[in-house]
Amino acid sequence: MSVPLYQAKAELFRTLGHPVRIRVLELLQDGPKAVRDLLAAIDVEASNLSQQLAVLRRAGMVSTWRDGPLVMYALSTPDVADLLAAGRRILGAVLTDRDALLDELRTDRPTR
Repeated sequence: MSVPLYQAKAELFRTLGHPVRIRVLELLQDGPKAVRDLLAAIDVEASNLSQQLAVLRRAGMVSTWRDGPLVMYALSTPDVADLLAAGRRILGAVLTDRDALLDELRTDRPTR
């Protein structure tokens, strides 16, 4: 039995709900990386990185293969990078709006 599209989308966004997973996806935008390189770039324990990579694999957001002794990871589709870019644009717009509101609150004098 398949799930409704809105539920599948919610699951996708839940997958993105962890900072280590986001950082991994950001790093993989530059191309495939070995686990050891990801570990060197992210300040987490190896077991934590392994857990987060497993979540990304199960969600289909990354692909993995062996290159000799190395375990390599890559984005499963360029659309993942597009999604991260869209998130960055949305966050920029939201924060800009908040900054404008904060500036307005700071300069606005209360009426009596």
